[in-house]
Amino acid sequence: MTARKALPGPTDGQATSNSEAVMPEYIYLGRQPILDRSGALNAFELLFRSGATNLAQVTDDANATAQVIARLIGDMGPRAVLGNHTGYVNVDRTVLMSDMVQLLSPERFVLEILETVTFDEALFRRCGDLRRAGFRLALDDVSQVTPRLLDLLPCVDIVKIDFLECPRERLGELIGVVRQHGKVLLAEKVETPEDHDVAMRAGFKLFQGYYFAKPQVLTSRRTTPSREALLRLLVLLSGEPETVELEAELKLSPNLVVQLLRLLNSSAFGLARRISSLREAIMIVGTRQITRWAQLLLFADGHLHALRSDPLAQLSGTRARFMELAAGRMRPRDERFADSAFITGVFSLVHVLSGRAIGDIVPRLPIHNDIQQALLERRGELGLLLNATEAAESGELMAIRAACDALPIFTPSDLTTLGLAAAAWYDDHVRGHRSN
Repeated sequence: MTARKALPGPTDGQATSNSEAVMPEYIYLGRQPILDRSGALNAFELLFRSGATNLAQVTDDANATAQVIARLIGDMGPRAVLGNHTGYVNVDRTVLMSDMVQLLSPERFVLEILETVTFDEALFRRCGDLRRAGFRLALDDVSQVTPRLLDLLPCVDIVKIDFLECPRERLGELIGVVRQHGKVLLAEKVETPEDHDVAMRAGFKLFQGYYFAKPQVLTSRRTTPSREALLRLLVLLSGEPETVELEAELKLSPNLVVQLLRLLNSSAFGLARRISSLREAIMIVGTRQITRWAQLLLFADGHLHALRSDPLAQLSGTRARFMELAAGRMRPRDERFADSAFITGVFSLVHVLSGRAIGDIVPRLPIHNDIQQALLERRGELGLLLNATEAAESGELMAIRAACDALPIFTPSDLTTLGLAAAAWYDDHVRGHRSN
């Protein structure tokens, strides 16, 4: 169902609110049944809810989806929410192109593409990759035959036809087109017995709407780990840690352990036995999945929205990219050095996010000595790069010349060019997602 038209009443969908920046004690998740022709429960659509009532107002589709997945995996657990049934999760372009979807088991979840998503060649390829990985894709809020629908039908498995918006005289034509492509028909927003009768006679296989049930709001106590614990974990993961190191870090944060085990339960690992230790869980899940999960938890605290709109987040992102590009100029074939430069840029502003002195935060993070020295003392090549980055940001000619004197490989023109390239990268990959 749509994530934008959802308001109190018959249309439902995701929601998000800036008020969640103050972490409440409880979290909420909506679910609405999807039934088959016999009236048996087939699946649930999972919906973001900011409170115990069925109010919905979307400001950021990707952030809402991140919160749904985080609450499903980390707080409530898939088994408690879905039982043995399938879950439908609303996704926009950002989510489709990200690693976020890999946290979901293809056998258990359908990715429901919102009607606001604009497709291009990159997104068509991505959908093909996801389907080959076993995901089923559903197209949301279809009400008429359009060029967009004809383009997208080869890429999806299920088509949700909106009974509130589709004129009855056009229903037959729409059904015929969908059937020609061999797609499953799902009637959504079925509100009356008459709607149900029409959908049954037309041969729909799946049904959803207020005629059957309104969304139920599930409530659970929040178990979100601290931002500091997530930062430590992400820094550790960036350095290819041993299992014993990850185990030691996770043991410092019981909430992270709980969510890791829920992640394990939510994924299609096909386990035939119970996990007996945290180390065993880490080895089965793998560091790549854990990294995705930790990043998602940061997004779910509102960071995805902040990345698009907050000046501090933009500064952190462009600074990190500037340093990565500059490091590549200094050591063209040293990827590890470029990675260290990027991390240095990110963490150079972490003290501002937390409202504490950088000297209080950096020593507590398990980062390499060269990064720590760059952040605290501006020593080493990374420290000089950080100075050059800040000089370029300031636009002050004397500071830029001083930075170039310290790093003769660069000219003032080079720093300006790197700054423009970093800003363009941020705009493309974070704010607009136009070149994914």
